[in-house]
Amino acid sequence: MTPGAKPLAVLTDGGVGDLLAIVPALNALRRHFGAPIDVLASPYAAPILEGHPAVGSVLRDDPRRSRSAMAQMLAPSAYSHAVVFWSNARTAAFVQAAGIPVRVGQSRRLYSFRYTIRVPVRTEFGDTTSHWTDVQMDYARALGAQPRPDDYRIHISPSADDEREATALLKAFRVDGPFVALHPARGLSGPFARLGPERAARMTRVFWPVHRFAEIGDALGEAFGVPVALTGGPPVTSIIADIGLAMKRRNAMLAARTSLRVLAAIYKRALAVVALDSGPMHVAAAVGAPTVGIFALRADLPQRWRPLGERVAVVGNSYACPSWCRKETCKSFDCYRAISPDAIVAAARSLLDTRSAAAGGA
Repeated sequence: MTPGAKPLAVLTDGGVGDLLAIVPALNALRRHFGAPIDVLASPYAAPILEGHPAVGSVLRDDPRRSRSAMAQMLAPSAYSHAVVFWSNARTAAFVQAAGIPVRVGQSRRLYSFRYTIRVPVRTEFGDTTSHWTDVQMDYARALGAQPRPDDYRIHISPSADDEREATALLKAFRVDGPFVALHPARGLSGPFARLGPERAARMTRVFWPVHRFAEIGDALGEAFGVPVALTGGPPVTSIIADIGLAMKRRNAMLAARTSLRVLAAIYKRALAVVALDSGPMHVAAAVGAPTVGIFALRADLPQRWRPLGERVAVVGNSYACPSWCRKETCKSFDCYRAISPDAIVAAARSLLDTRSAAAGGA
């Protein structure tokens, strides 16, 4: 890389899982350019990369900012390269307007002319088996970065402040020993999306299989003899509260009480984390927690989105979804009702048995 040149990675529309999925590419780019990579991401997801060794500055994108305002923000840094992992017309426009000479982005879009290097996304050509981290690695490959196996080890470390906040929160809920974490709801852009976020959340609450997830929580608590920490974000907090009230075993309602990084610190301490396919599932795996990912929907594509980590397991679809059913239109959630609590407990046990065997052989 030429002296003083500085690369920028851009992912402004993706969530936490999407941001963690570009970490392998950031590792490869960091080695290729010989310098940390600045990252521009959504305000919610961005903090998860703070302190990562491949990352320099973590910048927040306010979607209310105009293209010109974003270009003015980026231009003084004189970035040599911009790698756009999640393309949209606004992002493509402001990285060009910022005067960044080399711009890598998605091909086959009306705004792709704004990129100097255009990358085909292989999932658009029928690939359903490649993991998303490797699909994202194609953007790094386009610049000559060659990945190594270690690049795909996604790791995040909570700070001392994050750990202190986690300790205080768990203490407030009288969780002073081992516990299992359960992330039993997720945001879905389903048939209620047109109603707006608040009304959509209320309608989803009507149909969500609360009692099935309460049974899963109780099964975990009974199997391991520990309390269950319930986690989740604002759109589904009321659903998670319903699950906690329906549970018979002791539980701690931590949903909407943590920042993303404090959540990571809590997951790091958990005996095991059980989560629906979601950003928190990837966070749990990234802090090294034994992580069970639930991929109940027929269209969840576990091969593409499974969590990456040393102790992870996947519980897949066990319900014969109709061929016409898609997650964007489903409001019955029968696939979630079909989840077996015994299968979840067995998956968690397998991870803990693996950890115990590894510790015994150390």
